[in-house]
Amino acid sequence: MSTETDPFADFSEAFFEESAEHVAAVEAGLLRLDAGTLEAEGMHGVFRAVHSIKGLAATLGFGEVAAFTHEFESVLDRLRSGTMASTPELAQLLLRSNDTLKALLDASRAGRAASVPVAEVTAALQAVLDGKAKGASAPAAAASAPASGPEARQYSIRFLPRPGLFTTGQDPMLVVRELAELGDEVSVVCETTRLPTLDALDPEQCHLIWVVKVTTTATRDAIEQAFMFIEDDCEYSLRDVTDDPARAGVAAFAPTLKQVAAAAVGDPKPVAAEATSIRVPTDKVDALVDLVGELVISQAMVNQIATTFELGRLKELQDALASLDRSTRDLQERVMSVRMLPVATVFNRFPRLVRDVSGKIGKKVRLELQGAETELDKGMIERIGDPLTHLVRNAIDHGLETPADRVAAGKSDTGTVMLRAFHEGGTVVIEVSDDGRGLNTARIREKAIANGLIRADEVLSDDELHALIFAPGFSTAAQVSDLSGRGVGMDVVKRNVEGMSGSVTVASTAGQGSRVRIRLPLTLAILDGLIVGVGGASYVLPLLSVVESLRPNPRDVRTILGDGEVLVVRGESLPFVRLHSVFGHPTATTEPSQAIVVIAETDGRRFGLMVDDVLGQQQVVIKNLEANYRKLDGVMGATILGDGRVSLICDIQELFRHTTTRRHAADIGAATVGAPEDIFA
Repeated sequence: MSTETDPFADFSEAFFEESAEHVAAVEAGLLRLDAGTLEAEGMHGVFRAVHSIKGLAATLGFGEVAAFTHEFESVLDRLRSGTMASTPELAQLLLRSNDTLKALLDASRAGRAASVPVAEVTAALQAVLDGKAKGASAPAAAASAPASGPEARQYSIRFLPRPGLFTTGQDPMLVVRELAELGDEVSVVCETTRLPTLDALDPEQCHLIWVVKVTTTATRDAIEQAFMFIEDDCEYSLRDVTDDPARAGVAAFAPTLKQVAAAAVGDPKPVAAEATSIRVPTDKVDALVDLVGELVISQAMVNQIATTFELGRLKELQDALASLDRSTRDLQERVMSVRMLPVATVFNRFPRLVRDVSGKIGKKVRLELQGAETELDKGMIERIGDPLTHLVRNAIDHGLETPADRVAAGKSDTGTVMLRAFHEGGTVVIEVSDDGRGLNTARIREKAIANGLIRADEVLSDDELHALIFAPGFSTAAQVSDLSGRGVGMDVVKRNVEGMSGSVTVASTAGQGSRVRIRLPLTLAILDGLIVGVGGASYVLPLLSVVESLRPNPRDVRTILGDGEVLVVRGESLPFVRLHSVFGHPTATTEPSQAIVVIAETDGRRFGLMVDDVLGQQQVVIKNLEANYRKLDGVMGATILGDGRVSLICDIQELFRHTTTRRHAADIGAATVGAPEDIFA
């Protein structure tokens, strides 16, 4: 087995990433085709996307992909040329073909393309081409056309590659093979009129000319598509010679040429595991280059002043450092913007999901997408897909009524599911809403009592009851299906969202529908934090969760039934937790009236965090604590402050749960978490 590095590995990675975009575009187009809203130009776009995958796959040696896309694009070519009409069955087959293509690309990337079952779909596509499948039908305008289909024409193509073609990584034989695949009668003549004498021959130059004659039912556009990737590096002419009396010997070279074409379909080259990459607009790269230039200038100024520093130049040094600070901050913002991607990359998967799920359970559903251009960190884009899939499935399966029930309730028989994204207060909010029946509050309460989540005599608001659907194993579905009802899903949604330092809430109105709101930070790498002091140590509170800070009066702090403290703020009783007890600082301030209480908010509920002092606001870089130490209750990570000290970043949601357990803060103190001095000793 050869251990040589694959010279095409980098090109292969680019091919798979570009193909993923093409597959997504094809699916979007086919969904419009199924809905009857795809225009002619859109159909051309779908064909070009599949054709692009085919051409690149053949170039890089992914034969299985090239062979399958050839059948796929042949059907698409019939549709775009008008020689075949779309039917629901054909649209379903094309969507299935696109799914197969995606699976084939994924498997080819892992070097196991042969494991993908493509024979059944390939046979179905071939049956459509042969006119033997239910999905194949002629357009109404062509109903009187002969049963034999479109007339075969003979074309003569003269193909003149530029001499420097090879330097661009192109192979002219790929074009010749693709032309050969368009017809059953093919001849090829290779002209050597440009071939230099032996002493002047450059083996890195292309000197040959090909003349291909092909008899085919394909359109001129389909023939010209063969030159899509090479048109800037060649000249070619295309003539219809069907009625030319000099036509002869068309099939003479057909067997040999077909063998050559088949040889292009070989074993795929195994590639490395999926690599993460980001396609960055040129303007963002240009801005980064400009900022780096400014940073170099600022650094040179600081170095020059520091080398010959005198007290009289202190103002110059301060100005140079300020310039360096500005350039560094601008560079940070620009670099972070490179990781930002539109949520459309996630939203675009849901039209197909809604179509398939609604068709499976017999409901009519319209999907609305808003704010797809809203940008989110790439890491969260990759992780938010599964939670949103759970929510959309639940909205269709649980939320929306059947068409008959909707009509009986005075609604349209078609339900609406909306995915909406927008910026709010420095965060990104993603909402999944529906106009269905809403949550069954009574049923949720019964299930919560049965599961021991609440007492039978406990009084909770509707919002508090609705929040119980995120409890592990909680489900009110009467029947288990492959879509929902197994008691998993909503708790996974909450866990995944909280794992991204986000929050999830639900609101519902009986008979009008439900709305699940996910709130996420813009990025997971850098956090705006409020630095607080507790017992000589520094802690970071996420600034997005901070509402205000105050020094309470002694009369505003009250104990409820000896089992928990509350702080009265403008008539509202808020639970609060003493951070010195949570993190084990015996020397911290224990009297609330001598300390500071920071009011924080999570999931729409507020509570207090008692600290010694507020030290300031700062952007911090989040470091994973579990990778270097272990998981700590109430802590989401760590950072290094400007003075070199390590500071823990508080998990606001976890601390709020501590306050709602109605236990003394000391019970979750140092024994549970451990003092920072012990952690980083």
